[in-house]
Amino acid sequence: MPSSQTYVNISFFQPHAFLMIGIPGLEAVHGWISIPFSSMYTVALTGNCLILLAVRKTPSLHQPMYYFLSMLALTDVGLTLSTMPTTLAVLWFDHRLIGFNACLVQMFFLHSFSVVESSVLLAMSFDRFVAISNPLRYAAVLTNNVIIRIGLAIAARATLSLFPVPFLLKRLNFCPNKILLSHSFCFHPDVMRRACADITINILYGLYVVLSTGGIDSLLIMLSYALILHTVLGLASPRERIRAFNTCVSHILAVFVFFIPVITMSMIHRFGRHLPPIVHALVAYVYLVVPPVLNPIIYSVKSKPIRKAMLRMLKRKGQG
Repeated sequence: MPSSQTYVNISFFQPHAFLMIGIPGLEAVHGWISIPFSSMYTVALTGNCLILLAVRKTPSLHQPMYYFLSMLALTDVGLTLSTMPTTLAVLWFDHRLIGFNACLVQMFFLHSFSVVESSVLLAMSFDRFVAISNPLRYAAVLTNNVIIRIGLAIAARATLSLFPVPFLLKRLNFCPNKILLSHSFCFHPDVMRRACADITINILYGLYVVLSTGGIDSLLIMLSYALILHTVLGLASPRERIRAFNTCVSHILAVFVFFIPVITMSMIHRFGRHLPPIVHALVAYVYLVVPPVLNPIIYSVKSKPIRKAMLRMLKRKGQG
């Protein structure tokens, strides 16, 4: 007769793979849906890589503002590559299986890049605050060494925040009949609810990560803009006020593009379980696909130096 320890080991179950889903209810037209998704992924990768090349190859863009923009572009490339393989595999080939460990790895990078993006947007708000409130000391405050340290701190923060998450999931006992995910990628709230175990620790730690990263970042960004507004309103000339505000427009739009879907996604996963599955899927795609697509467009339209440098890169590639 097997011992109780043997029984525990036998009863512990982790699936070899999860089954992903594209857009619920629209499986018959996944081939057509893949066209806009492929286009958006192409725009995201092309636009963000162009920004990286433009900043690297243009000496006049070797300034703190554009270094932070490069961090944002690199993060958007990482966020895009985190979900693109599995999403297009589901839409193009109906390849819906993802291994358990591969799912955890994808989830780690997906959420890590999301935390990095939030942190970079905070750093960019600090950059705008220093540039507007103390322009004479701007270059002295944000030196190359300071920017490198900020970048390393952002990467370390994301890694340390998300590192425990896969291990907290691996300790759980999963249900053999609950391997169907709600998305074409692995999202932490979605994966942990496939467990047949107490997930209180996972929920609390997930909430801690959200509040300690995106929550704090959003509050500090609002504080930065309150201070920027106070400084701008103190300027004597209306023309100077408009010029100062114009330097912030791109960043403000990027903040809205990122944080509105993040907040919506978090609220739906916690309070909107009664909503149709297609709503969960569409909000998730907006959260993960739209910001990397729109950020290069926003900065190329609103920033003349970036636009000129990107066009120069395109002309050089065309001549090459």
